[in-house]
Formats: sequence, structure tokens, C-alpha cells
Amino acid sequence: MYYNPILYADYSDPDVIRVKDDYYMVASSFTYLPSVPILHSKDLIHWHIINYAVKALPFKRYSRPCHGSGTWAPSIRHHDGVFYIVIPLPDEGIMVARSENIYGEFELNMLTHSKGWIDPCPIWTGDKAYMVFAFAFSLV
Repeated sequence: MYYNPILYADYSDPDVIRVKDDYYMVASSFTYLPSVPILHSKDLIHWHIINYAVKALPFKRYSRPCHGSGTWAPSIRHHDGVFYIVIPLPDEGIMVARSENIYGEFELNMLTHSKGWIDPCPIWTGDKAYMVFAFAFSLV
């Protein structure tokens, strides 16, 4: 038995995957650091924060408040033993955080420096990867 809400906090834009018997969720953090919380559940009801994908944003402007910026609507995937978290920053582009250990450190790389790309959804077909995304007008 459960009652809504199951999470008494603001986890905007959640994305959830299942890996074997475990569920993992990521959410927007905007400019709050550490960023992109990773939550774990065995039953989709009881969730616990287990890690953050981003310890610091690699852009100087985030050393000060930047309303409406930061990490928006990340997506999480597990492919060939690696966890991928695709993280849009609407003013800077899209980053990819990856790790073989969901509890460990994530390596960050910029996938694109395209302003306005948001809501990414990576898809694999065989040895090819694709990304579907939406577009928002950049604030910068």
C-alpha cells in the first residue's frame, strides 16, 4: 500500500530506468550543486538518494546565482554495462555523464555546445546511438 506523493521533495522532470531488480531515477537540479540526484528503489515506492552525477558545473557563470539555468530534465540509460546520464544545460549544450558504477564517480563530457537543446532521449540500435531532443529558446 502506498499514498501519493511517494517523494516529499521537488524532483522535477524525473526519468527512471530498471536494471535487473533495481530502479534508478534522475531529476533536474537547475543550478543547485551537487547536481542531478540519482535515486534508487526496489519497488518504485521507497526511494533513496545514492549519488549525484555532477559535483560541479564546468562553467564559471555557475559560481553565482543563475535563475532559469543549469541542469534541466536529464535522462538515464544503462547500455552494455555503463550508466549514461544525458544532461541538458539550455544555455551551454548537452553533457553526458557516464560510469560503470552507479555509486561511483561519473566522467563528464560535452556532447554538444548547441544552445536551447533540452529533454534529451538517447536510443541505441545495435552499435549506433541516436538522440531525440526538444528545443527551448536560450536565456543567454
